[in-house]
Amino acid sequence: MRRTDREITDKAEIAAILAKGDVCHLALVDGHLPYIVALNYGCVWEDGLPVLYFHCALAGKKLDVLRANSAGCFMVDIDHVLTGGEKDCDWGMSYKSVVGFGFVAIVGEGPERKKGLDSLMNHYTGRSEFSYDEKVFAMTSMLKMTVTEISGKRKN
Repeated sequence: MRRTDREITDKAEIAAILAKGDVCHLALVDGHLPYIVALNYGCVWEDGLPVLYFHCALAGKKLDVLRANSAGCFMVDIDHVLTGGEKDCDWGMSYKSVVGFGFVAIVGEGPERKKGLDSLMNHYTGRSEFSYDEKVFAMTSMLKMTVTEISGKRKN
């Protein structure tokens, strides 16, 4: 990171940003072009790194892209505040963000799918117990991003 004065290295602060975020921007590799989507997400921590879960339909571009290349990058940002100044060049934006790289897999049948959906629901509701309509659950794909590298940044 070029601006080491803005780098966030504390895992607890990175976890707090991921916990507070409401949208995750997931970038995938579609042939020779980037493909990015904004998604709801859930997060669990394993071995000191986050594992992100996303839900989507059973078919679509995301799934097609992932079947060809599982590499991904994500970004979550929070606490945006526009800051002004006397001169136009003094304006800026305060924020906190987390960026990570890893691999995204389509979760098959079994307990991992429920774990993923539970983490997503917990992220938005704060609850830990959920029951799902099996018909709707059967029409939902779960994606799991295993993060291999992560960094945080802030601008005050």
